[in-house]
Amino acid sequence: MSAGVRSIRAVSSPLPTSGAARRAAVDACPGALRLHEAADGPLARVRIPGGRITGAQLAALSELAAASGDGHVELTSRANLQLRALRGASPVQLAAQLHAVGLLPSESHELVRNIAASPLPADAGAVAELDAALCADPALAALPGRFLFAIDSGAGDVAFSADVAVLPVGPAARFAVLFAGRDGGLRVGSDQVVPALLAAAHAFLALAQEDAAAGARRAWRLRELTDGPVRAARRVATELGVPLGAGDPALVRPTVREPVGIVEQPGGRVAVGALVPLGRLDAVQMKALESAVDLVVTPWRGVVVPGLPPDAAQAWVSRLAAAGLEVAAGSRWVGVTACAGRPGCAKALADVRRDADAATTAGAGLPVHWVGCARGCGSPAGPHVRVEATGSDYAVTAPHGSGTAPAAHVSALVADLRKG
Repeated sequence: MSAGVRSIRAVSSPLPTSGAARRAAVDACPGALRLHEAADGPLARVRIPGGRITGAQLAALSELAAASGDGHVELTSRANLQLRALRGASPVQLAAQLHAVGLLPSESHELVRNIAASPLPADAGAVAELDAALCADPALAALPGRFLFAIDSGAGDVAFSADVAVLPVGPAARFAVLFAGRDGGLRVGSDQVVPALLAAAHAFLALAQEDAAAGARRAWRLRELTDGPVRAARRVATELGVPLGAGDPALVRPTVREPVGIVEQPGGRVAVGALVPLGRLDAVQMKALESAVDLVVTPWRGVVVPGLPPDAAQAWVSRLAAAGLEVAAGSRWVGVTACAGRPGCAKALADVRRDADAATTAGAGLPVHWVGCARGCGSPAGPHVRVEATGSDYAVTAPHGSGTAPAAHVSALVADLRKG
């Protein structure tokens, strides 16, 4: 280990809590209509349910970023998109431009269209059905901007971090409904997937209101309610007229790796997955992607080009690699993410993207997330290595150990803790 590493110790305490746990009294989640005043200017978050977006829509965002922002489009840990430094467009102009390309279908529900979906297979049907039903329900406009739905393909890649999720189980087209990542024993058929997800959202609102009336602090996520998953499961089962069974202890969060390179899909098609280093698409990269009919943004800050004939895959790999996107499974950016850091965030204590770029080397193991302050914005779900700026150095924390090191020597410490 480098001599610059000051300490490393075993720990049994949990990782520092993320920004979602340090909640204020007001829901301040940014959106396309409610911009966040970041240190580098207004920030807009464009929600794209399931990460689904067309090449033409991405091209429109690229033009908007170039004309009114900093020229980049950021990918978030929920597979949404962000535009930064939007000093060149008023909120009214921004909304009109997003609406014109189909990225703002509902102003009333804009903040609550938080739907995660497995990127592969890239079937957008259930996502679109849920999105339409959500936007058609006036009461659900009251959901917090942090409440997250998930439709999982069975890979377990998105279900366990959501407030409510469906996950196919067994051979009989049945779905487990998970509440804050927990299996409460509720099973539904394919025709009840969307009703179950909506019923869970209504249950959350009712339970949050009950708890607030009893003096509890406002809850933004289901897990923040006292016995929230259990109470919500009971309410949804009653609403649907479905009995609750025993939860399956085998339904646990698996190890998930983002799709990189050529990935086979059902029906003889293939997809090409690319990582976006530090989650920032530049104009050249967006130009390379915009000719795709459909794109899928992933929760790991990557992009998938789905539904390709096999003979077209290698050309896409070459095109994306030439644009600076990572298409090799051995890339040093596999599993590595970061928050905005300085200069974009006033709360950040370091330029974490610069430091992550300097320190990151190829290596397997736990995911790594760099953060500029204790809020931990964008932290991944599940076990990971957290690299947090303190103002003088970096505090590095993993489930099995921790340590501190200055930026110049933090690489060795991160590599050690990443091994698990």
